[in-house]
Amino acid sequence: MYVFSLLKEEVKALFPAYFALVMSTGIVSIAAHLLDFPTISVVLFWINNVLYAFMLCMLLCRVLFFFSAFNEDLRSHAKGAGFLTLVAATCILGIQHILLKDNYATARGLWYFALVLWIMLTYTFFIDITTKREKPSLEQGINGIWLVIVVATQSVAILGTFLAHHLPFPTERVVFLCLCGYMLGCMLYIILITLIFYRLTFFPMKAEGFAPPYWINMGAVAISTLSGATLILSINETTGFLDFIPFLKGFSLFFWVTGTWWIPLIVILGLWRHIYNHFPLFYHPQYWGMVFPLGMYTVCTWRLAQALKLPYLQLIPSYFIYIAFAAWAVTFLGLCLNLLKLFTSKNTTTSKA
Repeated sequence: MYVFSLLKEEVKALFPAYFALVMSTGIVSIAAHLLDFPTISVVLFWINNVLYAFMLCMLLCRVLFFFSAFNEDLRSHAKGAGFLTLVAATCILGIQHILLKDNYATARGLWYFALVLWIMLTYTFFIDITTKREKPSLEQGINGIWLVIVVATQSVAILGTFLAHHLPFPTERVVFLCLCGYMLGCMLYIILITLIFYRLTFFPMKAEGFAPPYWINMGAVAISTLSGATLILSINETTGFLDFIPFLKGFSLFFWVTGTWWIPLIVILGLWRHIYNHFPLFYHPQYWGMVFPLGMYTVCTWRLAQALKLPYLQLIPSYFIYIAFAAWAVTFLGLCLNLLKLFTSKNTTTSKA
């Protein structure tokens, strides 16, 4: 009974952005595949399939049995955007199925599911926060998790580009849709990062306020870089849109440079949080929002080097991947230890009772 009780509590309080666990595992698996670590890539692939199924069951149970708590989080300025991690996780899993197993059938199903979820969650979130009568201040209402909206949009575009020749629609129309999705993601990043940068620089920032999701400042431009590079590699005489290649090359490099600029700043602010301000380091699902950008930066740099024919750029991911491996391993260990602690404490409490 104590296991059931524990699961019930975890479902009710499920962190809205917990699908960042699947996003992180998936992108590190893809990075391992691209940089020739086949064993790691395959192991993470199978782990990710299990994680995705389990997390999806948890979310469905929360919607069915704790809808008021789910709805409250969805309508929250600070938390609502986190549900779009489900969209990004679904697309990244689909990309894994294509790259590692050449399984386009499963990837198609995941893309359709992600597209429907993206439409539902994006419009529900923006309509809700727009029509609310009582709204938080910018300082309280916005944080790095809002950029998951960008990540979800670009992930749908990337998987769609991979599937352009494997959908029951004309290829050029699918590529056009993905190109539009890429541009929409770019527009959303420029709007949202302006608000987030304003919040960081003109409002007081406490150590506890600079949470790991601010790493998505970099992760959102990294996936935008990957989306642009994927389109560059996919556009040809068959798919059309050759005139857009110079634009895509310039914007992809622009976003990659922006993401690279963010890394030292976020690292230094993290040190300021934990070392200078002595903020304790403990496991929280938010830390998956740090692992994902590290893996995504590895993948996007590798793909950008291919798209722009700049082989010397591949030196960066050949070292950066070890940082991504270490971040995933440490965070996953933290997750396991946290689950063990929860199980042990609940078991002890039940035994005393």
